[in-house]
Amino acid sequence: MLGDMTSPADLVPANAHVFGAPDAPVTIVEFGDFECPYCHDAAPVLRTVVEESDGQVRLVFRHFPLFEVHPYALTAALAAEAAGAQGRFWEMHDLLFAHQDRLDDVGLAHWAQKLGLDGASVVGDAAQQHGDAVERDYLAGTALGVRGTPTLYVEGVRYRGRVTEDGVRAAVAAALADAGRATGPAPGQGA
Repeated sequence: MLGDMTSPADLVPANAHVFGAPDAPVTIVEFGDFECPYCHDAAPVLRTVVEESDGQVRLVFRHFPLFEVHPYALTAALAAEAAGAQGRFWEMHDLLFAHQDRLDDVGLAHWAQKLGLDGASVVGDAAQQHGDAVERDYLAGTALGVRGTPTLYVEGVRYRGRVTEDGVRAAVAAALADAGRATGPAPGQGA
């Protein structure tokens, strides 16, 4: 289930979209596509793992729109970034996954309005100004060999297999165990 290691710090860009404790010891990085049905299925799994981790896990979402097979993936990524610039990335993230059948400009504007944002701020020219962030994520994923979504890295180790709570929790436990070995025994515990 695990393989392909990269530096965790290299996976998290400045101004990353972080869900969970910002200083959590384990970071899950997801390269995702808002139109991908597998990302849709992974979203509640990842949310549950983070929410039930007692601050031990954070999730970083990075865009990897599979625009050749998902016609609205890129505009959805731009809309999420535009919502993020207004402090509403994760709310938009959840709405986009919940309504993958309505990711055209009319739908995107509607979801933004549901969040109290100006619908025009997440589509068209207004959204295009966020293209650099989406492109940065996409190019980073390509450089790592990402070919599909969701692609996860748990503390820099590529997660393999279906995204399940048990599988992700096992990967997190392994990352925490590795961190414990790297830092030595906890205070008060002998060697």
